Order: sequence, then C-alpha cells, then structure tokens
Amino acid sequence: MDTYDVVVVGGGPGGEVVADRVVRSGLTAVVVEADAVGGECSYRACVPSKALLRPGAALAAARAVDGARQAVTGDVDPARALARRDRFTGRGDDTGQADWLDGAGVALVRGRGRLAGERRVEVTGSDGAVRTLSARRAVVVSTGTEPALPGVEGIDRIGVWTNRQATTADAVPERLVVIGGGVVACETATAWSSLGSSVTLLVRDQALLTGWEPCAGEEVTRGLNDLGVTIRFGTSAVRVARDDDTRAVTVHTDDGAALVCDEVLAAVGRRPRTADLGLDSVGLPAGGRLPVDDTCRVTGVAGDWLYAVGDVNHRAPLTHMAKYQARACAAAIAERAAGRPATTGGRQPWNAESDRTAVPQAVFTRPEIASVGLTEHAAREAGIAVRAVEYRVDDVAGAALHADDYRGFAKLVVDETRGVVVGCTLTGPMATELIHTATVAIVGEVPLERLWHAVPAFPTVSEVWLRLLEAYGL
Repeated sequence: MDTYDVVVVGGGPGGEVVADRVVRSGLTAVVVEADAVGGECSYRACVPSKALLRPGAALAAARAVDGARQAVTGDVDPARALARRDRFTGRGDDTGQADWLDGAGVALVRGRGRLAGERRVEVTGSDGAVRTLSARRAVVVSTGTEPALPGVEGIDRIGVWTNRQATTADAVPERLVVIGGGVVACETATAWSSLGSSVTLLVRDQALLTGWEPCAGEEVTRGLNDLGVTIRFGTSAVRVARDDDTRAVTVHTDDGAALVCDEVLAAVGRRPRTADLGLDSVGLPAGGRLPVDDTCRVTGVAGDWLYAVGDVNHRAPLTHMAKYQARACAAAIAERAAGRPATTGGRQPWNAESDRTAVPQAVFTRPEIASVGLTEHAAREAGIAVRAVEYRVDDVAGAALHADDYRGFAKLVVDETRGVVVGCTLTGPMATELIHTATVAIVGEVPLERLWHAVPAFPTVSEVWLRLLEAYGL
C-alpha cells in the first residue's frame, strides 16, 4: 500500500490543479490516470475544437475589412488546419503534461482507479496488476464525463462520432449530420463547414442553444445559415444504418426523411464517469453525479475526506470552472489538514461560490457568443426583481472600425433591488474576449453607479458598456 496525503483520481484539468495546489501547501499528492494526463479538454474537446475553428474565423475576419479583403485569394486549407490542430494536441501524446506533474512534485500512477473504502483507492494497471493507494487526508474524484448517445436505433453500430472523433478526425467528411442543438453541435457544425463539409443539423427543439438568451440562438442560426449549414428544427433521428459497401450512412428522421451522409455526430450531452468508480464501497450509488458543497466535499459521505471537482459534480461543467473548483478544493483540504475549519459561506478562497452565480461561457461559432451569470428568464424564475437592457454592438464606433458590416448584440440583466449586474450575454466578433468585464462586475457585485466610472477607451468595442449603462438610464 502506497500512502499519500491526497489521492486524486483523474488527471484532467481539475485533477492536475488540485494536486499541484495541495503540494504547494506542503502536502503530498498522487494522480491516478488511465488515459492521457491533461484530460478530454487537452486532446479531444476544448483545445482541438478551437484549433479547428480558428482558421475559418481568421479568414472571415480578413474578409470583413475592406483593403484586407482584396488580399484574400483562397479558402481554408483543410490539411494545414488539421496539422495545426495536431501541433496543439500532440495527437494525444501526454508526455509534456506528465513531465509537468513530475516537475510540480506530484506522483503519477497509470491505471484505472476506483474507491475501495474510506481513503483507499485501488488502481488496476494495463497489465491487470492491482495497486492500493491510501490517503491520509483526502481522495479527490476528478473523472469528468463521457459522451451520451441518443436513443436512436442503430446508433451503436455505425461508428458514430462523438466529440472525440469530431475533434481528432484526419479527413474532412464530405457530408456530416449532427444530432443536437447545443454548444458542441454548433461549434462542430461551424468548424467542419468552414473546412469544406456539407453539414446538416438535426435539432429536436425549435431553436439552438435553448438555455441561453434567445438572441444567442438566433445569431448562431443566422451565422450557420450563412456558412451553408442546413438546420432542421423540430426534427429527430429515429434510425441510422451504414452501408457495408459504400460506407455511407442513412439517417431516417421522424418526419419521414432519409438523409445520406458520410459521418454522424451525436452531440446530445454527457454523463458522469462514475459507473465503475467503486462508489458502493463508500455508500453511494454507482453511475450518478457526485453532489458537493462549496468546498467540493461530497455531501453524501461522512467525514472530511472525499471530494469531487469538475464535470463529475455537474455544478458547472466547463474546464475553467473545474480549475476554479480545484483551487477552492485544494485550499479547503489544506485548511482542514492544518486543523482549521474550512466552512462554506463568505468569500474564503476555499468557497467555490462563483460556479453558481457567475459562470462565464465562450462559444466560438460565427458569430461568437458569450455569457455570464443569469439569463433574464432564469433571474425572474429565481424571484429576482430584474430589468434587462439591450444594445446593438454595431452602433459602437469601435465595432464599425473593427469590421465592415459588424453585427453584434448585447444584453444586460440588472438586479433592481441591489443595483448590480447579475447577467450578461454578448454576440459578435470578440464577444468571447469582452465577456470578462461582465464576469468581474458580477463577481464583485459592483454597483452600476461605480461601473459608470469605469470608462472604456475610445474607439474600442468595449464602449458597448457605456452604451448599456446609458440605455439603463445612468
């Protein structure tokens, strides 16, 4: 049995940060990872998807400015774009990430980890050998999620794409059908259509991005249509089959259509990787999410020893929020190890409160969309007395200078009782870079009267903040 202060199961972004931070606090830590250190984000999600999206966005940005437009003589080169993506991901080679752990003083054990009782983790290596790790202070679960497949007949027999294949494919499919209308579906449709694929989206709902402000889905719909993507709203796939000879896939839909394509991408959500985690050994049901408090301590287990960070706890399933939770979790573990209480509430560094009130999201479609905090609908559902103000970003001088025919939308949701911003949504070029201002305003609970004195430079797109405050009446 090997003993460490902290055993981290899962070497993705959250797990890496927890291990690094607890070691910095003077504790010992080991990371258990069966796949690649760095997790899904580094090799099959955030990083490769943004690498695939960037060439098309850069080309569009050049074509949006007269004088630069005339210098553009061709389209995106798919082979070079795929090669650039591979430079970022190393095609799954995690040597650099593993070396970083070693340099940070964190041990790495390769294999599949599962709980084996209080403060114990059994690791099964690729050779079948089992090794038991013991934690003096804490076990942290950071196993993330895996793609869920829709209930479509034949979906498990066609070699369906999930985010993994969609971000690592070595060739551009001539025809791609995407099942879903969320972020992964929209970004993937944008990326592959810009690389030359003919893309069809099958969207069960009547709009894209239904959890966002309506303007976000509307703008992304317009952008996808401009790229030549076909969107079939209110349509679901019911049966799929791949021809053994031609390798083409036929997708039958509930409206009687039969779509022929080369690949099908299922982008309908994710499920926690907890089915074979040994949760029953600590009195928890297998396969579910792990509810946690604001220190990321699992609430269904007695004592201060089991924690969960990142997508597996489902508080805010985004890479940057997993890292945020990991910092809070590590601080709480260190405090408790030192015999000091790390209670939730207040604004201590071990209190991960922002993943409930100020979660920034950045989507690299064309146009880009970004949001943080609550939508107007969610705020009203929460009983907050809100007022929403809207402004066309196009009308800001900096936007017109940034791109000809700039199109963008801004919406601010204000808590009228406290006089603070509780939500913001932006669309248009640079929206993903502009959203952090709103994040700071929401987290800091900055009164609107004080925001008035945060003067944006002229001529920048950020001047939209001045216009939003003027629209509010300040």
